[in-house]
Amino acid sequence: MRDVVAAPGRVAAVAGVGFTPFSRASGQSVLALAAEAVAGAVADAGLRLDQVDGLHSFMVSDDSVPCVAVSSALGLGQLRTVLDVQLGGQAPCHLVWQAAQSVARGDAEVVVVYRALNGRSGARVGSMQFAGMGGQYRYPIGYGAYLMYVGMWAQRFLHETGQGPEDLGAVAVNQRRYAADNERAARRQPLELEAYLAEPYVVEPYRRSDCTVEVDGACAVVVTSLERARDLVHPPAVVASGCYRAGPRPGLDIGDHLLWEDYTRNYTTWLRDELFGRAGIGQGDVDVAEIYDCFTSTVLMGLEGLGLCARGESGAFVRSGATALDGRLPTNTAGGLLAEGYLHGMNTVAEAVLQVQGRGRVRQAPRHEVAVVTSGALMDGSAMILTADR
Repeated sequence: MRDVVAAPGRVAAVAGVGFTPFSRASGQSVLALAAEAVAGAVADAGLRLDQVDGLHSFMVSDDSVPCVAVSSALGLGQLRTVLDVQLGGQAPCHLVWQAAQSVARGDAEVVVVYRALNGRSGARVGSMQFAGMGGQYRYPIGYGAYLMYVGMWAQRFLHETGQGPEDLGAVAVNQRRYAADNERAARRQPLELEAYLAEPYVVEPYRRSDCTVEVDGACAVVVTSLERARDLVHPPAVVASGCYRAGPRPGLDIGDHLLWEDYTRNYTTWLRDELFGRAGIGQGDVDVAEIYDCFTSTVLMGLEGLGLCARGESGAFVRSGATALDGRLPTNTAGGLLAEGYLHGMNTVAEAVLQVQGRGRVRQAPRHEVAVVTSGALMDGSAMILTADR
């Protein structure tokens, strides 16, 4: 692995992670979930709540709570940076990278990034109506749910790359094997390809196991300076690189992709050169991948878009066993959003941190010095590279 090229100023690292249980009905307010995850992450890092001076978070259609509310609930001191954004799965890597930049500049010392929602018992993204500015053109023809939007991309991607149901199924099967060893996962039961193929379509080409599992819960990570992280409880996960990209003509709203020219590529294609170049490494240096997976097809698109496998070969790559724990590139080692639970990718970032820190337990990848993690499915999204401290 080549040396990491750090951003100007101090180098930042992720020092701790926090989770609530994932459930179908938490019985708690979103504020209580957020506070629990933030407090858990701070304690996991070996820090105190009064040392936190930054909070970052995101929400979709007001399904969460703002940073100042969490600060008040926890009795934090003065905050030096707050960032609340109206984004979904595009946000986690983007916000962690922004937190790392704040730390690198000296704008803050300890920034906690969190995502909290009652995504099963409350407002469910799978049933939300994303009217937006383009909704007037979609809803009259019955084009109303998010899985329809992504399904259109999947159909075209599979057609153009010569892949099919067995390739989607390989992703679902692989991630269910990881989830079986993850006590947080909502779907832990084994899944074989034959059973997957026997499932009816929800929206073609998606079957039930192709779709993320919605949960109530919260997750948080702590970003601080590498110098401080070295003195804390766990080995630092160095934030070596981060990027956000909205590709050309990304639409008027979350459901509008009518101006997008190529449904076989998503944002990962547009950011990969900057992502790897900023970290000073190549795709062959990556040990672990945590790819955003609201649906199985986004894993295949992410593997290809990041250049982790060749164009049109992502399904064969997964089917070969390359993404298994003993494979060349363990991928979505907690079971991903498909099986662990849909926290819009905040838990995907947390799993990458745990892997780099060597805390994956029975799911720990043998080689874990470099992890790439993505956030987002279609036109826009973000990604990070985390490395071990060397």
